[in-house]
Amino acid sequence: GRGGGRGGMRGGAKVAVVEHRHPGVYVARGKEDALCTKNMVPGVSVYGEKRITVDGAEGEKTEYRVWNPFRSKLGAGILGGLDKIYMKPGSKVLYLGAASGTTVSHVSDLVGPEGIVYAVEFSHRSGRDLVNMAKKRPNIVPIIEDARHPAKYRMVVSMVDCIFADVAQPDQARIVAINAQYFLKNEGAFVISIKANCIDSTVPAEAVFAREVKKLQEENFRPTEQLTLEPYERDHAVVVGGYRMPPKK
Repeated sequence: GRGGGRGGMRGGAKVAVVEHRHPGVYVARGKEDALCTKNMVPGVSVYGEKRITVDGAEGEKTEYRVWNPFRSKLGAGILGGLDKIYMKPGSKVLYLGAASGTTVSHVSDLVGPEGIVYAVEFSHRSGRDLVNMAKKRPNIVPIIEDARHPAKYRMVVSMVDCIFADVAQPDQARIVAINAQYFLKNEGAFVISIKANCIDSTVPAEAVFAREVKKLQEENFRPTEQLTLEPYERDHAVVVGGYRMPPKK
């Protein structure tokens, strides 16, 4: 076409969207494969991401949003091959460190209308974007509070299946633990993004990750998986596991 176009993902017949092995996540197969989620609010992009429309057999249209792993630690983790993300359609998720809601929007797509995302963000500036996005997405409950004080939002959050955390604070393990004590069901799950230089910039990243895993183990978490986020993020790792798991037989 005119001007040669931007390349990349263009909807229509050429792009096939297939299910990823994580329920609620999809892969658009085109010139380059892209991770995506089914758009809960067709016609609207949240952070300038591309949208792909697929025509069904009956003439119905389904719209997907491309999930950019460079803008989302969870997206990077999925592309990096996380074995389990512990979120699926219908899940209840407590999301700590929601920022302006880039990843939250994809989690909202993923858990769908039967699920719910409690999105906690302390910064009022990011929180404004989060609240505006939540107006269109009834399954997001925006909470503009400090995740260090879960008692402040205990009235609006139910028990959840999974806690996702990306708070980039030195005491992140403790923050996740106190939220889990309030809201995470026994044998629930956690997915934590650890930014090494935010916790201790004086030691190698691997040492920081190991220390954080140890802290989590002391708080009733059982980490089962750890993954670095190269090439999408430097010196980041995602740690995944279970909470208050029954003792191994």
